[in-house]
Parts: sequence; C-alpha cells; structure tokens
Amino acid sequence: MPASETAAGSAPAAGAAAGPDSLISPDDGRRYWAGIDADVNGMLGGYPGVSRIDLRGSRSFLAKLGLGRTKGLKAVGRALEGGAGIGRITQGLLVEMAETVDVVEPIAKFTAALEGRPGVGRIYNVGLEEWRPEPEDTYDLVWNQWCVGHLTDHQLEAYLRRCSGALSKGDNGKATGVIVVKENLSTSGEDLFDELDSSVTRQDETFREIFEKAGLRIVKTELQHGFPHELYPVRMYALKPKDT
Repeated sequence: MPASETAAGSAPAAGAAAGPDSLISPDDGRRYWAGIDADVNGMLGGYPGVSRIDLRGSRSFLAKLGLGRTKGLKAVGRALEGGAGIGRITQGLLVEMAETVDVVEPIAKFTAALEGRPGVGRIYNVGLEEWRPEPEDTYDLVWNQWCVGHLTDHQLEAYLRRCSGALSKGDNGKATGVIVVKENLSTSGEDLFDELDSSVTRQDETFREIFEKAGLRIVKTELQHGFPHELYPVRMYALKPKDT
C-alpha cells in the first residue's frame, strides 16, 4: 500500500545484523491485513484518492511495453496479480488487457468478491512465498504491487524465479512474458522495517540486487508521478529473464 515517509512504524532495524528483512513475520503481517476493511480505502492505507492516479500510471507503463488493447483486442492471454488484495488492479486494469487474470492473495475475505467475476481465473489464497504456478499455466504478464515487502530478500528472489519460469515463451523457447514490480522506495539510504504490518520498504539498490540474483534484467523502469508529496516514491520495474 502507499505509505507516508514519516509513518511511525517505519524505522531502520537497529541491531538486525542479518538485515531488516529478517524481522518479517508472515503471521504478524497476515494478522494486520485480516483486520483491514475489504475496500479501496483499506487497501490503500487511507489514501483511496491515489487509486485513479496509480492505475493511470500503470496503464501508461504497460502501454510502453506494448501491453494493452490493440484495435479492441486484448494483448495478454493470461496474467497473474501477486498480492492482489480485493482485486483493485485486477478489476481496474488487468482484465482490460488480459483474457484471464489469476490472483494470489492470502486473505480470503479480500478475494471473496472476485469469485465468478468475468476475466478472473484461478484464485490462490496463499502467500507469495507459498505460491507455485500450475504446470500447465504460463503468463504473458505477472503484476506485483505493494506486496513484496512482506517477503524476505531470499523469499523474493525465489518467488521471482518461479514467476520467471512461468512466463510465456516464444517458438525459440525464450520467455516473451514480462514481470512487473511496483513498490514504495526507501529514500533513507537503507531498507526500513515497518513493525505495523511487518514489512520492509527497500531501496532501489536492494531491488536491483535481488533482480540480478533472480536472473532477471530490467527492460524498463519509471517513477510513478502524481502521488501526494508525503508518500514514499513509487517505482515500476519491468523485468525479463537475462537470456531473453
């Protein structure tokens, strides 16, 4: 979710030699989200007004990657949204450009309203660290936003490797699909642990190191514009396997 740079719960993890991500507790994170209302205000941490700006920025970013609608036709066969929450992005963006959107979201009450919705495929009520793609499913687009802060660095690397392995491939066997990560960025010179929801806000440098370890290259990256000045900056990364 968008978060203020002055949020009381965000602070360097003093004494955590293993890094602030070592303090992440999946149980604590899920307890936090289980107490949040299943609406846009809840998903966006009390900033529901940023949703329209956010979706517009994401739509523009995907268009620059050649993903959208062309002459009324959807450019994406199957997409996946990781950490989907109530499906704000699935319903507000992804179903516009994809024939089918699968979602991963551990809090079942958030995805209840997505059951049977046109364009919504598989619903995985598990954490990203537990999710495994079905062997028969491949994705033209994997979208992750305001969710990977709940994964340790090692878990995020492993998750991205699974996403990479599930990307659609061309006739030459190389991946044609793309992974997008859209997340808050720490501007404090270090990653920050937020004890409120048991998550980490990473620096751009940390993200790039994890992408490198996961065997991914950045094909495009942009900052989101138009958010309130008190919020963390948000950056979008489009990723593909290094061998493509």
